[in-house]
Order: sequence, then structure tokens, then C-alpha cells
Amino acid sequence: MATDETIFDHLKKEIPVDEESLLLNPDSSVGLVIVDVVNGFCTVGSGNMAPTKPNEQISKMVEESAMLAREFCDRKWPVFAFLDSHHPDVPEIPYPPHCIIGTQEAELVPALQWLESESCATLMRKDCINGFVGSMEKDGSNTFVDWVKEKQIKAIVVVGICTDICVFDFVATVLSARNHSVLPPLEDVIVYSRGCATYDLPLHVAKDIKGAQAHPQEMMHHVGLYMAKGRGAKVVSQVSFDP
Repeated sequence: MATDETIFDHLKKEIPVDEESLLLNPDSSVGLVIVDVVNGFCTVGSGNMAPTKPNEQISKMVEESAMLAREFCDRKWPVFAFLDSHHPDVPEIPYPPHCIIGTQEAELVPALQWLESESCATLMRKDCINGFVGSMEKDGSNTFVDWVKEKQIKAIVVVGICTDICVFDFVATVLSARNHSVLPPLEDVIVYSRGCATYDLPLHVAKDIKGAQAHPQEMMHHVGLYMAKGRGAKVVSQVSFDP
């Protein structure tokens, strides 16, 4: 590795993510899935897992997610939004308490709160990392699976946070479910890279937190996209709409 090349530059060369562009039209049979764009992960100072200062990657993710949500709702296309929501007495190891249900941490960010009154939007509170698992109901049904089938969705565009954790876990599980014919008529799972983000925990900070692991933001965002593509998702860097 050249001395003027950063570790991240080297990583991108060794495990590149070839991103495509996506054009959507009324015949696309597409749904938008928004993963955990809540205050507890996105709004500065809103809890243990929220950014402590303005974060460019997270701010861009919120902006792109809100833009796509508006475009979908204007066209009356289906939107499914996960909201991370935990009971205070049920920890999610290894993470500190976060997004406690009934607090503002577990609510959509201001840029997306309008979704609560949109007829095209389905909001799903989940108490685990994996939204697919979090969609399971006590009667054995799955709210996300039912949504795909009811809306006859052939492709989903996925945005949200964290790229390498909640987004990736959901994407990987959906792809496995699709491969086992659990999700007809779903064919394509598309991750919009600019509509995703993850958190930043530098090594020098993690060293002072018991049990914490370093989590360099740009690197882990890239790894999350790479892993999703490796599982069979399409990764796109641009989404446009055919009027």
C-alpha cells in the first residue's frame, strides 16, 4: 500500500462496490422501505446512539430518505417505515439503552413525521435489529411479508440507518426469504447508497468505553454496501423517476 494511500482507499480498491443508477416508472411495482430513520439514531443529542454533533453522512441520508418518501407518496406508491422502539426493561445487547418506546428517540425525524398521516405509508415499530424478524406477529404472520404480497411489490428500494447493521440484516434476510419463495412476487432488493448511513465511533473514543468496538463511519458504510451486494442486492447511487 502506497504511503499516501489511506486504509479506506485501499479497502475500496480491494473490495469495490460497483453502483448502478435506477430509473423508476409506474410499471416498476416498487415499494420504498425506510429503516430506523428516527431521532435516536439521527438527531443530534437524542440519546445514547444519536450523533453528538452534526454528521454529514447521516444528514444526507435523512435528506435523501425524505426526498424519496415524498416522491413515492406523491405517486401513491407504497412506503414501509421501520421505527426502532424498545421497552426500557428489555436490553438490546451489546448496545446501550436507546430508542425507548414512548420517547422522542423512537419517533421519526422531523423531516419524515408527515408520513404518519399518509395513506400510502405503513409504519412498523420493531424491537430488534432485524426488521424482518421485528415484523413477526404473535399469530405467526409477518407484517412486512403481508405488505409485499398485498401491494404486489416486485422490487423494494431500501434506505436508512445503519448501513452495516439494521439495513444489512434486513436486506440479507429479505434476500434469503425471497430465494425460498416466502415473498412473492418480490424479485429485486435495491439499496440506495446515498440514502443510507451508519454511526461513527473512532478507535481513540472506543478505547475509553468498556466493551465498545471501533466503528469508523465511512469504512463500515462501505462494508455494509459491499456485503449487501454480495448477498444479491443491487446497490445504486442514483434514483430517478420517469414522469
